[in-house]
Amino acid sequence: MRAIRRLMVRTVLPEPLAALGDLVTNLRWSWHQPTQELFSAVDPGLWEEVGHDPVRLLGEVTQDRLAELAADPAFLGLVRATHDDLQNYLSEARWYQDNDGAAPAGIAYFSPEFGITHVLPQYSGGLGILAGDHLKTASDLGVPIIGVGLLYRHGYFVQSLSREGWQQERYPVVDPDNLPLVRLRESDGRPAQITVGMPGGRTLAAAIWVANVGRVPLLLLDSFVEDNGPIERDVTDRLYGGSREHRLLQEMLLGVGGVRAVRTYCRITGAAAPEVFHTNEGHAGFLGLERIRELVEERGLTYEAALEFTRAGTVFTTHTPVPAGIDRFPVDLVERHFGGDNASPGLPVEHILALGAEDYEGGDPSMFNMAVMGLRLAARANGVSTLHGEVSRGMFAGLWPSFDEREVPIGSITNGVHAPTWVAPEILRLEEKAVAGGGWKSATTTVADHDIWATKRQLRERLVADARARLRTSWRGRGASDAELGWVDDALDPDVLTVGFARRVPSYKRLTLMLRDPQRLKALLLHPERPVQIVIAGKAHPADDGGKRLIQEMVRFADDPDVRHRIVFLPDYGIGMAQALYPGCDVWLNNPLRPYEACGTSGMKAALNAGLNLSIRDGWWDEWFDGSNGWDIPSAEGVDDPDHRDDLEAIAMYELFENEVAPRFYDVDTDGIPRRWVEMLRHTLTSLGPKVQATRMVREYVDQLYRPAAASSRALNADFDGAAALADWKERVRAAWSSVAVDHVESTTVDTFERGQTLRLHAFVSLGPLTPDDVDVQVVHGGVDDNDTLREPAATAMSMSEQHGDGRYRFDGEVHLDRAGPFGYTVRIVPRHALLGDGTELGLAALPG
Repeated sequence: MRAIRRLMVRTVLPEPLAALGDLVTNLRWSWHQPTQELFSAVDPGLWEEVGHDPVRLLGEVTQDRLAELAADPAFLGLVRATHDDLQNYLSEARWYQDNDGAAPAGIAYFSPEFGITHVLPQYSGGLGILAGDHLKTASDLGVPIIGVGLLYRHGYFVQSLSREGWQQERYPVVDPDNLPLVRLRESDGRPAQITVGMPGGRTLAAAIWVANVGRVPLLLLDSFVEDNGPIERDVTDRLYGGSREHRLLQEMLLGVGGVRAVRTYCRITGAAAPEVFHTNEGHAGFLGLERIRELVEERGLTYEAALEFTRAGTVFTTHTPVPAGIDRFPVDLVERHFGGDNASPGLPVEHILALGAEDYEGGDPSMFNMAVMGLRLAARANGVSTLHGEVSRGMFAGLWPSFDEREVPIGSITNGVHAPTWVAPEILRLEEKAVAGGGWKSATTTVADHDIWATKRQLRERLVADARARLRTSWRGRGASDAELGWVDDALDPDVLTVGFARRVPSYKRLTLMLRDPQRLKALLLHPERPVQIVIAGKAHPADDGGKRLIQEMVRFADDPDVRHRIVFLPDYGIGMAQALYPGCDVWLNNPLRPYEACGTSGMKAALNAGLNLSIRDGWWDEWFDGSNGWDIPSAEGVDDPDHRDDLEAIAMYELFENEVAPRFYDVDTDGIPRRWVEMLRHTLTSLGPKVQATRMVREYVDQLYRPAAASSRALNADFDGAAALADWKERVRAAWSSVAVDHVESTTVDTFERGQTLRLHAFVSLGPLTPDDVDVQVVHGGVDDNDTLREPAATAMSMSEQHGDGRYRFDGEVHLDRAGPFGYTVRIVPRHALLGDGTELGLAALPG
């Protein structure tokens, strides 16, 4: 019989145990081992049964057990100590507080998904996991971030398999009352809400739930409220689902509603208003529109001045290496939702459409591009690895047609991972031994080979047990009886070389590359002396039948009775599975099509757990592989035939396993230890350990992006006069630019120079109504190829030496010739202003005719 209404009955904790409630509702427990051990002590069996979910734990523990714990002095002492530790963590000064006061007082971080813990299923893959690690690390470092996202009532889907191995999706209801969340309330106790306008005079309302991620509040907007009609209630129904209009409404709520939620949260709590807004991928780009609207309608700025102020304090991070991964909407859909009866008086829809217009060569004028809008609304932008920064500059070069691709103003900060979340406790205990001897670099002498090897064997054994349990559950779901599943007890072996492969399943990640030669793979799996076993996981998007076919192909291979004890596919990849998978693997396999992997942080987590990477040199591995911390699969990039390319790279992968990886793993001495393998583990931990951690990443965001953004924002914030002046200056420069020209260039007349000499140049330029203070006249120089194209050009400023009247000037410059070989130069003029990020910002450049 179906209930007509659902409600939540909460556990009332005895007063001596009240502090447990604070510990549950602060998600620091998800990465703090002592707090997890406290929850386990409440009821060890129940803790395992509820999947390490403390909300469920306290909801299902018996009242008799709670009374017993409330009378246990030892347990109460543990509760007090753990609660005191949390309060100290929340209040003490940390890395960010030890600064010169120039850092922003607050930062708002917007993302469509956040992977904090498995009990808060608001993520689908790497973007969300990265966002979660960003918040956790900001908390550990004391960075005053406010996270902003959506609360999806069905989260992302739960994956299972049919008997035939086809992916199936189930969307369980996510009840916020049964999650570690707190409803944001006004001072009188009323639930706080925000609203966003919609076409047709409708209003989209949203509740604000707060997830306390250590010191960082994460605001999650929930449209499932009584004030909404059925269509509006379903806006936050599920992550990455629905029609284009549905996605547009989600992104309007995230961006526009998110800014309003931040304002509400700061008003209620007294938290510092953000000086910097960080857009994590284009999904949240509409936040810039709301900030412009605020300034125009509430502060009286012009649109142009509001745009300048908004840009100055906005950071945009792109995670997408392919145009197909960018959110794009039909222009008429955006016009309908931001125009007509939903138009803002201070933000005409034509301005909005211009921000997302693909008005560049190769663009589609009928589409509105969220990433393009994100770049136009942010003075600072970055990719998520060095290689991805290069790819992004190429992808978006059309926005800066007057500049070399290398000069496109998109930098890079390579992602990192939150070590306390992803590193197994056993590895952390090894680290404690190393730290006692002076840090990880001393591990070579302070931690014995035996300890490292025994720890990896222990973690491998745990993974085998976890995988067998998941495999049995999966097969039961596929219709198998227990009588058919006796073989599962022998699936995998804790003493066999274990390879992990787990990620989303778009085609470019090539889940099935290892199946290019099934017989060769079987030979690897079943080798009599050096067998390999592989644990595989991953989800395909529900609408991606191509990805589902790849999963089915892999599952059918793994179902073969000859090899099913050596290769398994585990459904429903997520944080819970990953925390057993990364530590238990000896090798982490990654074989994307280069250069389509933006970063790929799963291999970083494996490295921190003393695992070795075997990967195509893409994403982070391209910059940090050093020849001794794993293996690189040679890329056949440039081969036009995709099948032939796959064959070449699969062969290279097989050969690495056969000739290098497996022989080294099984090359053991009389003590049963593979000394050369362990040496690679040491080197991985010492060389990659500091680089792959999110502490490095977040510090770089603070120093390279947040601080400069705050400084720029403050420079425009003297009654917004600076923003207005900068907007007026830009308008004047754009209007005059057709008069700007490089008329003539003179240089030393000889054709051959010797290294160490100086090339002297004179440029005669016309500036029209502009002055030399408005421009930067530059010599752009460097080595050239056979087509006289400058390779890695450098720009050297020239100085004004003569004024000839009628807006004509002579500029002089020098270039020191410090290298031999073909050399070239040109002269260009770009706009210059003290408040500009750099000369590329306006996209204007004048070159010799």
